[in-house]
Amino acid sequence: MIEKTVAEITAALNAGDISSVELTQAYLDRIIRFNDDLNAFITVCTDSALSQAKKADEKRAKGDTSPLLGIPLAHKDIFCTNGVTTSCGSRMLQNFVAPYDATIVEKLYQAGVVMLGKTNMDEFAMGSSNETSYFGPAKNPWDTARVPGGSSGGSAVAVAADLCAVATGTDTGGSIRQPAAFCGITGFKPSYGRVSRWGMIAFASSLDQAGSLSKTAEDAALMTNVMAGLDRKDSTSIDKPVEDYTASLSNSLDGLKIGIPKQHFAEGLSSEVEQAIREALVEYENLGAIIKEIDLPNNHLSVSVYYVIAPAEASANLSRYDGVRYGYRCEDPADLEDMYKRTRSEGFGEEVKRRIMVGTYALSAGFYDAYYRKAQKIRRLIKNDFVDAFKEVDVIIGPTSPHTAFEIGSKTDPVTMYLEDIYTIAVNLAGLPGISIPVGTAEGLPVGMHIVGNDFAEAKVLNVAHLFQQQTDWHRFKPTAFEKES
Repeated sequence: MIEKTVAEITAALNAGDISSVELTQAYLDRIIRFNDDLNAFITVCTDSALSQAKKADEKRAKGDTSPLLGIPLAHKDIFCTNGVTTSCGSRMLQNFVAPYDATIVEKLYQAGVVMLGKTNMDEFAMGSSNETSYFGPAKNPWDTARVPGGSSGGSAVAVAADLCAVATGTDTGGSIRQPAAFCGITGFKPSYGRVSRWGMIAFASSLDQAGSLSKTAEDAALMTNVMAGLDRKDSTSIDKPVEDYTASLSNSLDGLKIGIPKQHFAEGLSSEVEQAIREALVEYENLGAIIKEIDLPNNHLSVSVYYVIAPAEASANLSRYDGVRYGYRCEDPADLEDMYKRTRSEGFGEEVKRRIMVGTYALSAGFYDAYYRKAQKIRRLIKNDFVDAFKEVDVIIGPTSPHTAFEIGSKTDPVTMYLEDIYTIAVNLAGLPGISIPVGTAEGLPVGMHIVGNDFAEAKVLNVAHLFQQQTDWHRFKPTAFEKES
């Protein structure tokens, strides 16, 4: 049962084929068996998970058939969870226990999910490989010598290796979609403002967005139905009605116009990845879609713009970690200045410190106009490229990553690592919804395809992804080392 999708598990629970307690125990057994090899979970909540599962079974016995009731889930360790450690993958917060739940945690609790634990991640979500985590890197279940992607790597590993049914993640520049591609699962980032950020520890506030990692687009739709919606506690939350994202999953794609950015099929793209994407596009043509090449002329500037804006916002957001109010504090400081310096030097990892320094520089007097303000102007041009493109097409499709998962420790140059998100970053800068789904393999590793929609066109993106998964079986491929139940 653990290899089933959320939709399939819900049907089995409603039919009485299995209880939530039995299902939860099966996942917990898998975590005990495989987490040492995969390092997907930072915290496992055994007792509370079984208690929640028991309550879910009691509700179902009374006739409650809610779609997520009793479904075992993992939260990325960036979401505050009342009474449970929220480390953000950092020494700075390794002992921080939030006194409240993030909004999406609360919403999912109300829907009846069972929280198995908190998953590994790049420190403060800064990374594309999960290697910056204070707790060590999560391992890709397809090949444990390779990265799972980042920053939501632990969540991607947990879903891919059947350590949970579904997981939450956050995406600032590709941090849901890229690990989904590397681990052969579905990763969905809604439009900016569609899902509340309240209680989600901030990296870059104008870019961060919560989403899900799941086995299918249908499961992503079920999750988004619960997670989406206005939150008065979040000033960036959009006041827009939440539609039923499962209602249009099977809509015909006849006449759908798919845009293929020529910039995404240029130098740097692996030939095996390109072939898998091209073959997937043939499936869409068979479904009645029309393929059209489009131009995103400012796309090549997205990485440069991102690595001015994101570090600048990180510099501001992470200034609160000073050793005074909460989080790590150095031992025996000589004075207040020494405490500030040593706390931040010892509490943050190298990548976080690098981005704080870059961001502080970009915001400093004399450089603000030259860097931050100019980056925001170019961000507007990137957004305008998408506005123009969506006048001609319904969705945009391309590769999620230029290649498959790379080996742990193989990329030591920060700039090389930053280029890992070259196809996904522009979508965050423009605030658009995007999904990565598996569409093939290259040398035994998964290949992800990226589908992007217009503002708040989540339903269309999920529809396009779902119909591909109805026609193919790539989403059912499993890493063989972890395919057997314990």
